[in-house]
Amino acid sequence: MTCITALTAQNTLGVSRIVTIDKDFVGEALDAIFTDVGVDAVKTGMLASAETISTVSKRLSHYSVKYIVVDPVMISTSGSQLLPDSAVSAYITDLFPIAYMITPNLQEGKFLYHVATGSDATIESLEDAKTLAKELFKLGPKYVLLKGGHLPLSSDHRLASAADKTAIVADILYDGESYQIIESSYIFSKNTHGTGCTLSAAIASNLSLGKNTIEAVKDSIAYVHGAIAANLELGKGNGPIDHLHNLFPASKNT
Repeated sequence: MTCITALTAQNTLGVSRIVTIDKDFVGEALDAIFTDVGVDAVKTGMLASAETISTVSKRLSHYSVKYIVVDPVMISTSGSQLLPDSAVSAYITDLFPIAYMITPNLQEGKFLYHVATGSDATIESLEDAKTLAKELFKLGPKYVLLKGGHLPLSSDHRLASAADKTAIVADILYDGESYQIIESSYIFSKNTHGTGCTLSAAIASNLSLGKNTIEAVKDSIAYVHGAIAANLELGKGNGPIDHLHNLFPASKNT
């Protein structure tokens, strides 16, 4: 089931306009879903205003949702801030404290840390990224999955150059006590649109199937890795990943 919170005019070349859905309608749509079909897990994507975030947080709390996976969509691929400051603050005050897991990428993690603390985080190694995940955990979720796609690492876990053929991606899962480092080979591709949205949706889906947290995360990362590796060529810009790669291996050619 889907509750649309914002509309975008976009293609592989970029986003030209964002229209926020009225918060009262969002609340009614959530009520319609929860009072009929029911929900085992929720993944949030782009929540474009503080009012929307507040409404979503209140409804999810009201229905006592256990698995809330928050993908804090707030920084564009080019590094621009997509949301007003009030919305970013609402993520921190309203949604993160009730989240089961937050899944920021490196840019979003650094930005959230800056908003929450007023300080800047310098990330040049895996250890730096682990420290950032630990700091983000203080914002209230039960788990932090800090995605490593923006930090290609060499085999010795130092910042790698684009030409480093030994580059890996290390996604960091932190639960307040221990770290799980999930490593994947780094894939050099321009067709990665939707990677973060897909990962958070896959994690929520796997949690709803009854998988434990580590298994849900690892299986989801493997699925997304395969979707990137399929290298679907679509559009003139940064194309989407291939969501059907595991069902139709030849989908990139259709």
